Amino acid sequence: MTSASSPVSAVSPGPEPLLSAVPEPEREPSPRLLLGLLLVAALVPRLVVFPVNENLYGDAVVRTELAERWLKEPRLIRSFGDGAQQFGPLHLYMVGAVLKAVDREHAGRAVSLLFGVLSVVPLFALTRRYWGWRAGVWACLAFSAWGLHLQLSTTAASEAVALFFMLWVFALFAQALEENRFGPLFGAAMVLNLACALRYDAWMYVPLLAVMPLLWRKDKVAGVTMAVAFGLLCLPFPLWWMQGNELAHGDPLYPISYIDEFHRGWVASSGGGGKGLWMRVQGLGFWPAMALFTLTPGVALLGMAGMWKAWRERLELRWLVLAALIPAAYYTFRAAVLFNFVPLGRFTVTQVVLLLPFVALGAQACARAWGERARQVVAGGSIALAVVMPVTLGVSTFRADGRWRDALRPVSPTSTNPQPLMQAARWLKAEVTEKGKSLVLDSDDRYLDLQLGFFVGLPDERVVRMRWPEFRQRFEQAQPEFLVRFDGGALTREPSVKLEGRTLMLGDVLYVEQDGFSAPVHVYLRKQAQ
Repeated sequence: MTSASSPVSAVSPGPEPLLSAVPEPEREPSPRLLLGLLLVAALVPRLVVFPVNENLYGDAVVRTELAERWLKEPRLIRSFGDGAQQFGPLHLYMVGAVLKAVDREHAGRAVSLLFGVLSVVPLFALTRRYWGWRAGVWACLAFSAWGLHLQLSTTAASEAVALFFMLWVFALFAQALEENRFGPLFGAAMVLNLACALRYDAWMYVPLLAVMPLLWRKDKVAGVTMAVAFGLLCLPFPLWWMQGNELAHGDPLYPISYIDEFHRGWVASSGGGGKGLWMRVQGLGFWPAMALFTLTPGVALLGMAGMWKAWRERLELRWLVLAALIPAAYYTFRAAVLFNFVPLGRFTVTQVVLLLPFVALGAQACARAWGERARQVVAGGSIALAVVMPVTLGVSTFRADGRWRDALRPVSPTSTNPQPLMQAARWLKAEVTEKGKSLVLDSDDRYLDLQLGFFVGLPDERVVRMRWPEFRQRFEQAQPEFLVRFDGGALTREPSVKLEGRTLMLGDVLYVEQDGFSAPVHVYLRKQAQ
């Protein structure tokens, strides 16, 4: 019996595909050779941007700092307040383990790189199972050039890691449905437990996938058995985690409630009127727009065409279509109708990636509708856009600030912090961190203080953060030599703070602004008493 404990097991030769964009040869190349080449194809562009990318979006710096704290006191994290905050504990364990061998700026990024590259294995397995190895190759090549995923797999966020596990779930689940076997079904449920321990958006796939064996199956008894078994096997981590949060916070879904409340507050702070209406419109088209822009138009449209063709012609593939559409529809409804959720590009990746297995089928549909010549033109244009668009976007946003660049940076292959912030961070690391001094750090609504604090690298005992409770008491005890203020930051709203020109009084301590820094970052040095 074939093992179902890894995505590689789903690559073993199966029945001949019913549909294929290109006729399959009599003999398929070695799956191991193909996977080796596809892993290299995914690794190379990520290695190009890895040395220059920086932790920015996806709570990357916060996750790393929480992992550092866990490493100082390793334990089994049981709840939101036990060290995980709103994040999944498994990612903190991973980053914490790598921190033993890799420095803090690169540990989380190394984890993302590893799992980001490995994602081609389950993606190839899933695609090959239904449409053959050529379709799998094209899906993985499009994945390798996916600009948004280049950023996610070279920063310390959790999306690249979680996407690997979700693709593994889909590959095993497809094997279970096609072969009607319990082994891969068990494997899919176990991997989904791990995905749930990484990110909360994986939780919706427990009931969603559990009902799929009930649909479009002639053997209803087998379908019910598979559905019940899968649902029960997916429950261990969610139930354990819910119990921990119930005991600690009185709410089994406390982390999810916290996240939802954050999004409601974010929406409320955006204001109403025309801006609110525009946010609803954005929410309505956000998922298709992210597919078209980040996968690039040719790849996304071919995937959509293939998805539509599969829905109409192959009932056994409708579960995979619904795995993409239902979560996207749910988030769209929340963003556009309920108006209690703010979508971000990185939230879309689990649904957007499911277009890739359908790309070759979309090319076949194009050939049937308009002829082989049209298919070749569309394929050539799609390949060109898939390369040119992410390269252009990455170069345009690399270490460059400005309104449109800041708007596009979250989906760019390159992820770099504002240059004034990094300039200040480098100086403070040399003058404060490496010389044993301490720092007052303002709080910024754009979370620039979190970014600056991370790259300065001060231990907690030598930094007084405005964001922390008991700020005044901490300041009085530490009397830091340096202070950082942000334009529009919370520090100047403190009753004990007086800002006059280039001087700032914090209580009875005088700080003088230093030259050589650019807005929105201002660096001050404490003036010694005469």
